[in-house]
Amino acid sequence: MALSEIDRNLLQRCLSRKPRAWEDFVDRFMGLVVHVVNHSAQSRSLRLSSEDREDLVAGVFLTIIKDDLGVLRQFRGESSLATYLTVIARRVVVAEMLKQKAPSRLGNHEPQPELAVVGGESEQRVDDREQVERLLAQLEGAEAKVVRMYHLEGKSYQEISSAVGMPENSVGPTLSRARTKMRRGANEKI
Repeated sequence: MALSEIDRNLLQRCLSRKPRAWEDFVDRFMGLVVHVVNHSAQSRSLRLSSEDREDLVAGVFLTIIKDDLGVLRQFRGESSLATYLTVIARRVVVAEMLKQKAPSRLGNHEPQPELAVVGGESEQRVDDREQVERLLAQLEGAEAKVVRMYHLEGKSYQEISSAVGMPENSVGPTLSRARTKMRRGANEKI
């Protein structure tokens, strides 16, 4: 999809520092950035507090304005502005999540290593490395490797797919099955 005339005009106004241009830009793309933050957190099984969400959204907009709107100046107009901003926002958010990988920095206020075993209304937080290893031992080879790479190493579905030799669209279902097994194992230990 090509750059729309509305977005081209908004982009030119921002780069020319016209009055209210930045406010219009934020109004237009705030929902998109919030969606990227929520989706990125959900795909990594992170629960964000409203403060975490606001910090990540602010981080995206700070990245956009950094270096005199450098991100916007680099936009070549070969796609829609929304598509370009989605890629930028995702990179910023995922980088911040990986940088702050210790769950105490993004919504989970317990020391690492830990693994959330989430299900239904209840959530069990596993914060003892031995217990994490016992839960992972319940899983078969590929499942254990996928869980370890995703939850403990912070790898993306694409990175896991390449490392394990599994189709990328199979990573999510594998994680879901593994979580179910680990949830059962955690409930049995309690």
